[in-house]
Amino acid sequence: MKLPFRFGTLRQWHWISSAICLAALLLFSVTGITLNHAHQIESRAKVTEIEATLPAPLQAHLQRRPPEDGSLPTELAGWLEQTLPIKLAGTTPEWDGGELYMGFPRPGGDAWLSLDLDSGELLFEDSDRGWIAYLNDLHKGRHTSVAWSWFIDLTAVACLLFALTGLILLYRQASHRRTTWPLTTLGLLVPILILLLSMH
Repeated sequence: MKLPFRFGTLRQWHWISSAICLAALLLFSVTGITLNHAHQIESRAKVTEIEATLPAPLQAHLQRRPPEDGSLPTELAGWLEQTLPIKLAGTTPEWDGGELYMGFPRPGGDAWLSLDLDSGELLFEDSDRGWIAYLNDLHKGRHTSVAWSWFIDLTAVACLLFALTGLILLYRQASHRRTTWPLTTLGLLVPILILLLSMH
């Protein structure tokens, strides 16, 4: 069988792809363990609550001119960002009559606020579940950015290239190492057997 690669080029592709995905493989391997044992790892969320009152002039202005298109008025957005540790860019306000609700999900935690225009009462709550939850959410791509989603996809491509070039290198070296194919076959059969034997 003649392969469409020169040996040196194939080895270059193999080590380059391994170098590119090394850090990501370490991250996803560690978080694979923490996700698999999530029920055994205790995680207590650190909850921060903030209560505030909408300034009377701003409240009166919003009551006179309530948002008609469901958007967030500029004056209110500015006050919220000054009062709370939040960034409103990319968030969508939810209006129910005179009550505003906004959620701020993120890896490893989430936050939300509720504001009643009639009473002017604001309630904000932030939950931080810690570093393990943060890394687990990165593993799953939960509440992450588009850039992180692309990073996961590109890492998967690099890992695929690493595995395929490794397989071709195994084929090239198999005649010198008798255990090559038995070990490769074992690596393929073990997960299949576990799935078959553990199915109910």
